[in-house]
Amino acid sequence: MLLKEKILPYRQQTELLDRWLKKRLDTVIPMILDRWNQDMWIVACEEYNEDPVFHSMTPRAMITARRITILVFCRTENGVERFSLARPNIGLDDYYESIWTKATGQDWNVQSTSEYQSPEKETQMECLKRLIEIKKPKSIALNVSDSVAFGDGISHRFYEQISTIAKQLNVPIVHGDKLCISWLETRIDEELASYHGIVEIAHKIIDEAFSSEVILPGVTTNLDVKFWMMQKVIDLGLTPWFDFEVSIKREGKQEYECEEMTILPGDFLHCDIGLKYLELCTDTQENAYVLKADETDVPAGLKEGMRIVNRLQDIVMENFKEGRSGNEILRLSREQAQAEGIRPCIYPHPIGYHGHGAGPTIGLWDMQQGVSGLSGSYPLFSDTLYSLELNATIDLPEWGDDAFVFPIETDIIFTKGKAVFADKRQTEFHLIR
Repeated sequence: MLLKEKILPYRQQTELLDRWLKKRLDTVIPMILDRWNQDMWIVACEEYNEDPVFHSMTPRAMITARRITILVFCRTENGVERFSLARPNIGLDDYYESIWTKATGQDWNVQSTSEYQSPEKETQMECLKRLIEIKKPKSIALNVSDSVAFGDGISHRFYEQISTIAKQLNVPIVHGDKLCISWLETRIDEELASYHGIVEIAHKIIDEAFSSEVILPGVTTNLDVKFWMMQKVIDLGLTPWFDFEVSIKREGKQEYECEEMTILPGDFLHCDIGLKYLELCTDTQENAYVLKADETDVPAGLKEGMRIVNRLQDIVMENFKEGRSGNEILRLSREQAQAEGIRPCIYPHPIGYHGHGAGPTIGLWDMQQGVSGLSGSYPLFSDTLYSLELNATIDLPEWGDDAFVFPIETDIIFTKGKAVFADKRQTEFHLIR
């Protein structure tokens, strides 16, 4: 399996991601400021206490913030101006206009013709106040949220300092959480195009793991398979974004077993893996069956289970309509599934820079009546990614089980008004002898 050839060397990854960043700043930032009618957005954080959006707004070489780093986005009639209020020459100059160039106690000796450049020595907050006075925004968005972690990244200290400035200038502070979500969830064309191949890597790893190339029944354990997959991801130079899971469901056992067990004929194997490449995450759950000596295929009840969860996937994707909230998609999908006799549990989640990403939450496994706060009420927008995670409770007569939980998960793209699979979805079991 020639997966390694698909992975760019680190230098080329960095160059590619920085090009994408420039395009994202040029195109996504104006779009989301227009979407939420906001004319100034401030992202302020400090080294080792970065805002959740910070790394996605800075070049790859900027692994941490540099001391205090302040980014300011100002909407104008001609687009958006981007400013950096941080030490100059730290890697931001190709992406932001550096205007804090004469710090108190130190002159950076930066040559600049910017009308916003510090006229005299000043602190960062003094520079920020001066910029706000010049731009005269109707309001200032700070990353504060009542319910969304991605939009609640500003520290108490910076919130207090900027709020004081805003009060002095009689400018209201508003929550910037919707801006954070929109920025993190929106994918440019190049990201959408690449995502197929990124998800394909995850699928190929599972294909190999759930095969006789890796599994020898009676010898191999579920944890052997789990760590084989994790090592495979690391050997490829990629990053697992959570601790993988390989579990076993066996006739006579009520629950999936995640503790170490030897794999035996007749076992139902389930995996949950997620990797990160080019800053985009995958999240995939697939299923395998270990054939008994007298079997050539999976039991009919399990085949029917696969058909049911595939149908449930179709139902949920059919209900992906732009503007619908996560709670609305959940309600409509559950109603349709139940009308078709399916016992559903639906919990897709946004995915992107983060595995459990920013965007509308479409149910949680323990919240099938809806999710409170902005996560559940936030609307679906185009050019976004989701992990289609769900399960259905089925009858499995071969095991005398009328409450067998059949889980599955794959990644999808929502674009041009339609949800589509990022890569193949599982419709047949991985078979192991």
